[in-house]
Amino acid sequence: MSSTPAPVPPVATDDGDATDTDTGEAVLVLEDGRVFRGEAYGARGQTVGEAVFSTGMTGYQETLTDPSYHRQVVVMTAPHIGNTGVNTDDMESRRIWVAGYVVRDPAIRPSNWRSQGDLGQALDAAGVVGISGVDTRALTRHLRDRGAMRAGIFSGEAAQAPATELLRTVTDAPRMAGSALAAEVSTPEPYVVSPPEGTPTRFRVAALDLGIKGMTPAMLARRGIEVHVLPSRTTVEELLALEPDGVFFSNGPGDPATADHEVELLRRVLERRIPFFGICFGNQLLGRALGLSTYKLTFGHRGINQPVLDRETGKVEVTSHNHGFAIAWPDGIPTDRPAPSDFGPVRCSHIALNDDVVEGLSCEDVPAFSVQYHPEAAAGPHDAEYLFDRFVDLLDTNATQETPRAQT
Repeated sequence: MSSTPAPVPPVATDDGDATDTDTGEAVLVLEDGRVFRGEAYGARGQTVGEAVFSTGMTGYQETLTDPSYHRQVVVMTAPHIGNTGVNTDDMESRRIWVAGYVVRDPAIRPSNWRSQGDLGQALDAAGVVGISGVDTRALTRHLRDRGAMRAGIFSGEAAQAPATELLRTVTDAPRMAGSALAAEVSTPEPYVVSPPEGTPTRFRVAALDLGIKGMTPAMLARRGIEVHVLPSRTTVEELLALEPDGVFFSNGPGDPATADHEVELLRRVLERRIPFFGICFGNQLLGRALGLSTYKLTFGHRGINQPVLDRETGKVEVTSHNHGFAIAWPDGIPTDRPAPSDFGPVRCSHIALNDDVVEGLSCEDVPAFSVQYHPEAAAGPHDAEYLFDRFVDLLDTNATQETPRAQT
């Protein structure tokens, strides 16, 4: 059995020397014409993507290596970034995925016992164009007022081009709405994450990699699950050949309205009553498989401090989010009453307390549930870790009932 691909190690710093993050002009151009000037950070050159902001005060390395941020220019609302450096342990995937990085005050040098390198140099080595010295508070307020939008970061020679040319580069970039990106970040080949030594294997789960973070299969494996991580283009025949006890859909980037292949695969799973658990992008795809629609949020939820109500327990969880799309509830703001779907009644099991966005689904007639946030919380609070146990309980119940499955 193989394991998850090893992450690319960060770049080591020169002992005692300050990182060269303050040389070179850089400019951030938004598609509505707003311009922010600063200093080059990371690689020099140009990049374009969707400008979004993350409210997490910690966990910048997990954010950078989260495939869900593919083709996005991430603005960090925390003012000091890079203080603890970078290390191989905090990599959530094989590489840095953000299209661009915007910070206010980068660390002069990292200072932490776990540090193996400097963030600015790691961005440079990964070819990620960034900008520092930006008033990120003003930029975040602008995005909250106007919504997430396309943006470009230009540094070095690229920053010297006329303003009209820079703006044209931004407006020529594709929008996030309508973008199919899961296949661009998914694993090219299947691999297996087995339970740790000493933990007996209880179940086999097929996990569709739509942009999965490394902590997710690790959390499943700790509970005695043998996790088969599969490419996003996996066929139903390939999935069923594994004879899985359950199916998992991960987080990932892009517009869920474009994921027709993945939605059809999930419908086939639901038809066979195979237990299903989805998070983030997987939650949106469960909604689509049930016959619900999705829509783009104005500026999305990104950070590790988002309050969500679990309607089953009545508890409020502080959760880790990264999504720009959401499920549209049939009657507008979701109540605690079930709504009809193609697979029987479905409930909005979790709801965002800031804006009433659907944060979870629970099906009554098929063994399936999902949440819009990240229960693996890397980085973030551990309030939602119980959802992995809930999935194990669902697998247990299904195994006890020995529900017959239809043939392929």
